[in-house]
Amino acid sequence: MALYCIGDLQGCDNALERLLDLIGFCASRDTVYLLGDLVNRGPDSAAVLRRCVAGDGALRCLLGNHDLHLLATAYGVRSPSRRDTLADVLEAPDREALLDWLCQQPLVRQHTLGQDSLLMVHAGVLPSWSLQDTLALAEEVHTVLRGPGLLPFLQQMYGNTPDHWSDTLTGADRLRVIVNALTRLRFCSPEGVMDFSSADSADAAPSGMLPWFDVPGRRTEGTLVAFGHWSTLGWLERPDLLGLDTGCVWGGCLSAVRFGATLAERELLQVHCEQAQKPG
Repeated sequence: MALYCIGDLQGCDNALERLLDLIGFCASRDTVYLLGDLVNRGPDSAAVLRRCVAGDGALRCLLGNHDLHLLATAYGVRSPSRRDTLADVLEAPDREALLDWLCQQPLVRQHTLGQDSLLMVHAGVLPSWSLQDTLALAEEVHTVLRGPGLLPFLQQMYGNTPDHWSDTLTGADRLRVIVNALTRLRFCSPEGVMDFSSADSADAAPSGMLPWFDVPGRRTEGTLVAFGHWSTLGWLERPDLLGLDTGCVWGGCLSAVRFGATLAERELLQVHCEQAQKPG
């Protein structure tokens, strides 16, 4: 059995197929984690979702901001943006089945290999959250996504405030901070105040801000965290950090990491991708 993580797909099903061929993926043997943003901007969002549904169990997904945007659009909460490529899902004969499957996917996944844990998120983890905090808070959102409160949640999901975590938060504010951290976060202050003004590379942080993973004293430091969402960051590898959004939809690569007997044993595998959209 082999264990893999794959970065943002954004509707690039052909690239996913070629990468799965490259790694020699076998559904009865291997486990692949997809780090969110399964859909949008690329040409084949419906095909990606159908592949994930068919491979459920071997292809294990989590939600990114574009996946939540699809749900909000499908339920009439958001209008499609000029750059969206979601029509093949919204007009699909199996639309309801695809959307229902998407609602069943979590915002965070954990995989244990030996004595070590791999924490997987789409975007980031606030510095005050431990591994167990992150899992528990993500489950709060997952419970709402799977239940009768889905539509009210989607209606109140958007916004940049509150911009920091507090254990006293309740209701929509609490869920919004959790979603923003796990699906949108790039930069925050040393105190955990989130900034959503910049999608630049890590060395171009807004004043007073740091990449979330560089905040001193981050409580998930020492746990391997794999994430996507940040194409201008590109491939990033540290002992306890893997950044896997390498700009597939922008004409970069789709990237996978294959783990060995331990989480420290890693191999990067990539396929080059046709540009589906231009950045900017």
